Amino acid sequence: MRTGAFLYPWDVTGDPAAAGRLAALGLDRITLAAAYHSTRALTPRHPRHRIVTAAHAAVLYPPDPARWRGRALAPYPAGDWAPGDAFGAAADALAGAGLELHSWVVLAHNSRLGAEHPDTSVVNAYGDRYPWAPCIGQDAVRAFLVDLAAEAAVRPGAAGTELESCGWYGLAHLHAHDKTAGVPLDEAAHYLMSLCFCPSCREGYGRHGADPDELAAAVRAALEPGWCGDRADPLPAPLADAALAWRLVAARTLQEDAVAAVRAAAPPGFRVLLHADPVPYHCGANAGTDPAHVLGVADGVVTPAPQVSAFVPHARVGTVVAANLTVVAGMGGSPCTLATDARRAADQGATELSLYHAGPASDADLAAVREALAALR
Repeated sequence: MRTGAFLYPWDVTGDPAAAGRLAALGLDRITLAAAYHSTRALTPRHPRHRIVTAAHAAVLYPPDPARWRGRALAPYPAGDWAPGDAFGAAADALAGAGLELHSWVVLAHNSRLGAEHPDTSVVNAYGDRYPWAPCIGQDAVRAFLVDLAAEAAVRPGAAGTELESCGWYGLAHLHAHDKTAGVPLDEAAHYLMSLCFCPSCREGYGRHGADPDELAAAVRAALEPGWCGDRADPLPAPLADAALAWRLVAARTLQEDAVAAVRAAAPPGFRVLLHADPVPYHCGANAGTDPAHVLGVADGVVTPAPQVSAFVPHARVGTVVAANLTVVAGMGGSPCTLATDARRAADQGATELSLYHAGPASDADLAAVREALAALR
C-alpha cells in the first residue's frame, strides 16, 4: 500500500540529512505544507533549532503579486520561520532523495485574516466572532480561498495536493492558551455553537426558509441546557433543516470550486484530494462532506482511519481513500501498532496511508514506522 507522510518545509531546509532520513523510512510520498495556519512545532533532529513558532497563517512560498494586487483579502507570506521559497527549497531536497511530492494546503483556518478583517469571520448566535474561522458563506472569502487553493496547490515539483479545511470551521479549535472546556459540549452543542450569523449566512438561511433572528434565538434556547451540564435541545425541524441546507450548499460549492480551480492551474494528471469527514455537518480540518458528492468532485479523500468505510461504497476505480494515521506517540499516535492499524484500514477499503507527521516524531516513532512499512511491503 502506498504511504505518504506529512511534513513542514522547516523540517527539511537547513538539515542536509533530512531528505535521506525520510526516504529511508520506506515512504512513497511527502505531503509538504505550502499554506498553513499558525503553529508551534517541535523539530527534534534539526541541527539549528528545536522549536519553530509560526506566528500566523501564511503561505510558505512567495505569493504571486499579479494574482493578489489590489485585493483586500490576500495570503500572508511567512516570517523568519519559513523565509523566501521555503516550500521550493524543501521540495528540491526531497525530490533529490527520490520522494514524490504533494502540496498540503490549509484553507478556511486563518486567525490573522480574522484579526485583520473581522467581518470575514464566523459569528455565533451570541454575536461572538471566531477569528480563526473564515466564513465560507461569504463571496469575498470564497474567492480568496479558491484562488489560494489554486496557487498554493500547484507548486513546482508537486504531483498532487491535499486540501485541508475546505469547508466550514467552527467552535472547535485549540486557540492560544485555550480555556473553553469548562463546560463539556456534546456534538450537537458544538454544531449549534458553530452556526454562523454573519450577514451572508443570515441571508442564506432566509433563502432556505428560515428567519435568521428566529433561528438565532432558537439556537440560544437549544444551547441553554448545555450550559447547565445537560445535553443541548434539538432545534425545531424547519429551522434545523433550513440551517443545514444553507451550510451544505456553501460547503459543497466551495469544494467544487476549489477543486476546479486547482485542476485549471495544474498539469494533466495532477491529483487533488480533500481532507474529509463523512458527516456533512461536521466542521474542522477534516471538512464535513457528503461522501458520494466529494468523491464525484475530487480524486479522493484523506480521512481518519476509523472513517474509511464511510467513503469506500462511493469510490470508483482509481479513487483514493487514504487512511490518516497518527504516528507521533506524544500526540496520541500509535506508531508501534502501525502495521496492524494499516492492515485493518486496508481490510476496510483504504487504498493508501497518510502518516501524521514525520516532522515532530521522535527517533523511536520513526524507527517504528520504518519497521512497520518494511513489514507491510
